[in-house]
Order: sequence, then structure tokens, then C-alpha cells
Amino acid sequence: MKSLNYLNNIMAKIEAMQAGCDEGIMLNEQGYVAECTGDNVFILKDDGVIYTPPISSGALDGITRRAVMEVIKAEGFVCKEEVLTRFDIYTAQECFLTGTAAEVIPAADYHRRPIGARKPGATTLKLIAPLKKPANSEGTAGPL
Repeated sequence: MKSLNYLNNIMAKIEAMQAGCDEGIMLNEQGYVAECTGDNVFILKDDGVIYTPPISSGALDGITRRAVMEVIKAEGFVCKEEVLTRFDIYTAQECFLTGTAAEVIPAADYHRRPIGARKPGATTLKLIAPLKKPANSEGTAGPL
């Protein structure tokens, strides 16, 4: 649920910045990946599928998240909601973050460990333009 209580997110963002990071991944009470401090997280695994944590893990079910999932499918990729661990992030081929203001942000490191080739991957790069176009013309990050 989106509410006006972002204290946990603000504290996590401060912690990430103090650690020299631009963003932080937040875990739920079971230790599973929920979301970032202000964005949703998506990873590409070796199987070619893009994964994102389910709402039940604590991910915000926002308009942008749903629009990104639709664009992923429209671009011919498979997107699945799955419980993710930190190990999934460590071993991902690609990782990107999405948010209304951020649109798509490639992630190159997690806990100072490289993700994939430590640069934006081909899949992430392929998704940037289709997500930017509706955001710039309609004010949303994709078809609703």
C-alpha cells in the first residue's frame, strides 16, 4: 500500500548513501528482496526471464511497476513475479530499477559485487526507449 509513511524508505536511503551507494535494496522481515528505497527492482537470470519480487514480498504495486511489466511482455520478454533473495541479485545477468521519476536505471553493483558485466546489459538497454516514449508523451511509464 502506498501511504505517506516513507520513514523506512528514507532511513534505508540514508544508510545506502552513508555506505557510498546511490540506492539500497530493502529486504522484508523474512530477508527476501522487497524493493529499493524508491524504486522497484527487476533482474534478468541465466534462463532469459526477467524477475521481480511479488507484492507479497513487500514490493509496491504501483502504476509504473505494472506498466513496466506490460512493456517487458510487449517487447517479447517473459516477466515473472518470484520471491528473490540477495543471492539472486548477486548472480543476476542484469539488474534494473524502475520508478515513475527514474523510469529505468541499470544497476551495475550490489554490495560492491558486479552484476553481470558491471554495465547496462542488452535487455535493459532494449527496454529503456519503449519505457521512455510513453513517459515523455503521456506522463506514464508505458501502456496502462
